[in-house]
Amino acid sequence: MGAYLLLCRFVRVLHPLTGPVSGSFDTVKSRIQVYPGQYKGAMDCCLQIIRKEGPLALYKGVTPPAVAWAAVDSVLLGSLHNYRLRIKNSSLFTEPVPRRESSERRLTLLGHGVAGLAAGLTSAFLATPVELLKVKLQVQYQARKSDRQFSGPIDCMKQVVRAQGIRGLWRGFAGSLAFRANFFWLFISIEALMRGSARLEGTRYEMSEGTANFLSGGLGSFAFWIMAIPADNVKNRVFAAPLTSNTTVREVVRDIYSTAGVAGFFRGLAPSMLRAFPVNASAYFVYEGLLRTLGAEKTRT
Repeated sequence: MGAYLLLCRFVRVLHPLTGPVSGSFDTVKSRIQVYPGQYKGAMDCCLQIIRKEGPLALYKGVTPPAVAWAAVDSVLLGSLHNYRLRIKNSSLFTEPVPRRESSERRLTLLGHGVAGLAAGLTSAFLATPVELLKVKLQVQYQARKSDRQFSGPIDCMKQVVRAQGIRGLWRGFAGSLAFRANFFWLFISIEALMRGSARLEGTRYEMSEGTANFLSGGLGSFAFWIMAIPADNVKNRVFAAPLTSNTTVREVVRDIYSTAGVAGFFRGLAPSMLRAFPVNASAYFVYEGLLRTLGAEKTRT
């Protein structure tokens, strides 16, 4: 687990694509979602941030995920592996392995989706306070640090706890659960793509398992974000609410729908899609590669 946590930290923070690029896109996404109507689009948001606050402002809120995201991903992917094993061993959502004479069985696509759903919900307990602090820091648009409400993540956490108690770090937890439930779509899509790549064996398009992992992780993330972006909008609006506010998930849903209709729930989809492939392709490549290296029990065939 320690080695895996370090590899997750490498993928999320130090990799030139998943670190700097991901952080800047995430800040733009949060601004578009929390301040509807203030920006014409992702590019306009990015340019306004750079012009008014400087280029480093694109990385506001980067510290909480840089410190904690490796642990969050360890919980997500570690529990995913265990849920897959548990479902497979209980014979739920299993099917015979095609083109094999043995009685070996594998998880159905739905089984992989259910394991992803369970893993996403499990990781929400740790991810919620990390994302709450990140969003509160990202949406501070003041150029001068002295004008900002929060001087950094520690100060932000102290103010949240002081105003709302320790439970305030989990405000918007229902929205976080709704968002992370969409890991169902990520892992069902990844498995479908992996099975598609297996059919290419013996053809000119045959690829290594590592390459298939990389491409499947990246392409599967598109399905995830298309399904998850409405819940992402809702949870981030709750996370960004003033400390004196008692904003609820239901209130945010009503507000978004009444002011922008269904389209309002898809704000920030463009920057999410742009960052999705490099982040998730790298993460899934490392995850599956590490399982093979450590000789972990197989959960997919």
